[in-house]
Amino acid sequence: MKDYPAHKETRLKGTPLSEGFAIARVCLFNDRRHNAMPVYRVSDGAIPEEIERFDRAVVSAGERLDEIRGEVGRRVGAAEAEIFVAQKMILSDPTMRRRVVALIREDRVNAEQAVVEALDEYEGRLLAVDNQYMQERASDFGEIKRRLLDVFGNMRPDLQCAAGGHCQRGKNRIVVAETLTPALTVDLDMEHLLGLITERGGRNSHGAILARGLGIPAVSGLRGIRSAMACGTEILVNGTTGEVVIWPAEATVAATAAAHPAAQREPAPHEPLAHFRVLANIRMAEDAAEALRMKADGVGLYRTELEVIAAGRMLSEDDLFERYRGVWECMQGRPVVFRLFDFGSDKKPPCFKMPNEENPQLGWRGSRFLLDSPDLLRTQARALARLSKLGPVQVMYPMVVSVDQFRSLKRTFDELVADLNPGPIRHGVMLEVPSACLQADVLLREADFASVGTNDLMQYLLAVDRDNERVAHDFSYDTPVLWDLLRNLARTAAVAGKELSVCGEMAGDPKHMPMLIEAGIRSVSVSARRISSVRASVASMSTPPGAGI
Repeated sequence: MKDYPAHKETRLKGTPLSEGFAIARVCLFNDRRHNAMPVYRVSDGAIPEEIERFDRAVVSAGERLDEIRGEVGRRVGAAEAEIFVAQKMILSDPTMRRRVVALIREDRVNAEQAVVEALDEYEGRLLAVDNQYMQERASDFGEIKRRLLDVFGNMRPDLQCAAGGHCQRGKNRIVVAETLTPALTVDLDMEHLLGLITERGGRNSHGAILARGLGIPAVSGLRGIRSAMACGTEILVNGTTGEVVIWPAEATVAATAAAHPAAQREPAPHEPLAHFRVLANIRMAEDAAEALRMKADGVGLYRTELEVIAAGRMLSEDDLFERYRGVWECMQGRPVVFRLFDFGSDKKPPCFKMPNEENPQLGWRGSRFLLDSPDLLRTQARALARLSKLGPVQVMYPMVVSVDQFRSLKRTFDELVADLNPGPIRHGVMLEVPSACLQADVLLREADFASVGTNDLMQYLLAVDRDNERVAHDFSYDTPVLWDLLRNLARTAAVAGKELSVCGEMAGDPKHMPMLIEAGIRSVSVSARRISSVRASVASMSTPPGAGI
């Protein structure tokens, strides 16, 4: 990528990772702080000392990871904090230690060089796998390598600016780096950081997950931008569209600001609307309080599997019941939809080892996984059945692919809780697989309600992975086939007299509200911080949506 002309507007398009926009000057992240790492041969007598240096570095890096995990848990959430558990496991893995020690002993290299060779080797193996998810996980090895080298050199992740002593160190700046890593999102001062731009890093990378949790606009996929960028360059980053504008003109800045009037990290609540429901998506029980603060009409999607992932173990029936009761009571009579454990793909339960699959998106996940895991399903079903004695409970089945599968799941659920004499339980279905959408007329005669999961539906509908930079441009919510499908689903639900909601990122984008309403959708489920902007968009429409929720 060539240098950009000073003060001349240049527009680039990358991969959007975390929504929002920011306009500020650039700070360059010091990705190359280890270039001057010492490399030397060690004598036989010095080998034990080098191994001891490595072991001390592992302990120190592990303590820092524990600190970060606690910090992220407080600032972002328990599920995101578990990212650093995976890194801690790599750091303490005996296979990794044996490899480093072998390099020190056999090749007579110092600990720094042994760490680089060993972890580069592991990272390279994962990068060579033709699987986007595995390639994203490869960055964990690079992250561990950098943490150990930081310990050896007594360094901290830092910024590298031409401003020298006048460097703002990221405060009120947009940081540009080569790779979006967890270190980039937590080791710097995120409270005052305005945006992130990186050359590499997919939407499912750990750094991207943290950026979204922190509400920091982020864009990746701009190869060579760091080397072509100077500290202090003015830049605009739009994490919603993936657009980056270098030296933006005043008209560009004004137009972007006008298009995002509600862009703020803590939006004010907007009063509920009479004929359009805006429910909240929550990840953990503690998220319910924020949903209530934003005056959500209820919880349309409680991602219950994240409770287990965050805990790092399978939770007992009593544990689950207490969490579920906390959410149910917090919402003060508003409906709460408990999606059953949606394990598989990139969400793997910590209680047992799942097989490595060539294409996990099409593999053992969702309802398939539940039907094959009766003990897991039993624990969750019984916790929900106990909750139903306090009041009505809504259960939703993930990744349903057929009517028969839905029947099997519902029958299994009922059998597992029959002895508890549960209260009223409504059974819903996620419509996120084309085969289920094509059978919606039958499904909605048997299910009590449904939710359209647009994230996965788009992936399967267009056969495109939006996290793959080579094909992400084909992932567009403007495709007519999606809207035709949504219209058909809305009509089918109306005929069956069943509630239909839309969740997924599309549902939380105000610009899609007119089309959703035109398609007959009267209910969406979005993250709590998007509730106000969605309601404001619907309220501003000249013709309010009719009843029929």
